[in-house]
Amino acid sequence: MPPRLAVRDIVFFERPVSFVRPFRFGAVVINATPQAFVRVEIEVEGKGTAIGASAELLVPKWFDKRPHLAPEETIDQLRRSLLIARALYLGRKRFDTAFGLHAACIGAQAEACATEDIPPLAAAYGPAEIDKAILDALLRGLGMNFFDGMAANVAGIDARLSSDLANADVAQFLARCARLERVAIRHTVGLDDMIEGKGGVADANENAGARYFKLKLNGDPEHDAARLTRIGRELATLPHDYRVTLDANEQYADLAGLSMLVDRLDRDGALAPISEKLLYIEQPMPRDIFREALLGTLARRDFIIDEADDSYDAFPAARALGYRGISSKSCKGIYKSVVNATRAARWSAESERTFFISGEDLTCQAGLAVQQDLALGALIGVTHAERNGHHYVNGFGDAPLAEAQAFRTAHPDLYRDAGDGIRLSIHGGDLLTGSLTVPGFATGVHPLWTALSPLEQPKAKNLQEQRR
Repeated sequence: MPPRLAVRDIVFFERPVSFVRPFRFGAVVINATPQAFVRVEIEVEGKGTAIGASAELLVPKWFDKRPHLAPEETIDQLRRSLLIARALYLGRKRFDTAFGLHAACIGAQAEACATEDIPPLAAAYGPAEIDKAILDALLRGLGMNFFDGMAANVAGIDARLSSDLANADVAQFLARCARLERVAIRHTVGLDDMIEGKGGVADANENAGARYFKLKLNGDPEHDAARLTRIGRELATLPHDYRVTLDANEQYADLAGLSMLVDRLDRDGALAPISEKLLYIEQPMPRDIFREALLGTLARRDFIIDEADDSYDAFPAARALGYRGISSKSCKGIYKSVVNATRAARWSAESERTFFISGEDLTCQAGLAVQQDLALGALIGVTHAERNGHHYVNGFGDAPLAEAQAFRTAHPDLYRDAGDGIRLSIHGGDLLTGSLTVPGFATGVHPLWTALSPLEQPKAKNLQEQRR
């Protein structure tokens, strides 16, 4: 039987994170944003107490892109999501499995957030971060590393939130999981990033030797085709093979514009350096209309959803529309990633088509966030993942040097001293996962809690009232 636990305390902190270059996706440009940190204390039944931690950027205008909301309002939504989830998790006094606690709270979380006009994707942020910290504490309390613990299903993940699966499907999938020793980085090319020359997409000093590239789209097929042509010319000069993915971040308003882009990819010889290396296209249309549009003949290309992944039934709905994959992001929920990976494995075994999970990291930062997301992907078979945090932020950013050095000491295969700070260490375009096999959720150390500020209180509990 999986161990049971009770949550005794949950504390939130945050730290500002400044970017060294603007990151533009869709209509949004980010130059800085806070990073949230979660510290939990749990009691493991019969084994005493343990402390766990997690971290994730409070990214503006991604979890909720509605144009009438200011970026600060969408950050406050995520803070409210954390606070609402805290009350729900602390309100469960009885011992339960880690997943049982998640399952007991996730529905109430969505309902409570909906009353404050917080959409499902943002609503899931709070439980996702708390769940990561709880799992870290549980594994520490048991003296187990993440990979062994998940293979043994110490979290007690079952199919109660996914009626298309059986409990045995999840347990058998986890039992077959084995840690990937290396995960390739996928270098993101933002809409404002340089393309040609020094500092461009083919500059090894900028792309860190990546063999995979994620190219942002803006939703205008002519503009996107022209930009992809320029990028393709540069990538064709690389001294090694490469693959690309395209990410529209919901910018294509309908299938007509998307069809124009795909037709160009199929027919335009100038786009061959992109078209012939293309793995999939990510979230082309807005999340609120994607369920209304069958991909039809467009499904000759592989498509995945990301922002539309706002519930446990999103992947089956996407499959019915012709999508082949779905993203894994620990900020959307580690348990949902495991369930979706189980689905992809089962569907692929039952069909001539291959279904898959991708790794999209939402600018995970050095330390807890990148390590926990990397471990999740390495567990469920994500061989390459978007890893752009190191590209847009200077190493550990605003973290104290002592904290950065502690992470480097605990994880020498993941970080290096670059002379001007501690940075992610990339080996031939790959990240190594060996040092993630320490007791806990992929981390041997925690942040310096005294160097963090308390979570800033949201400016209004009811965002509908705030807009009046």
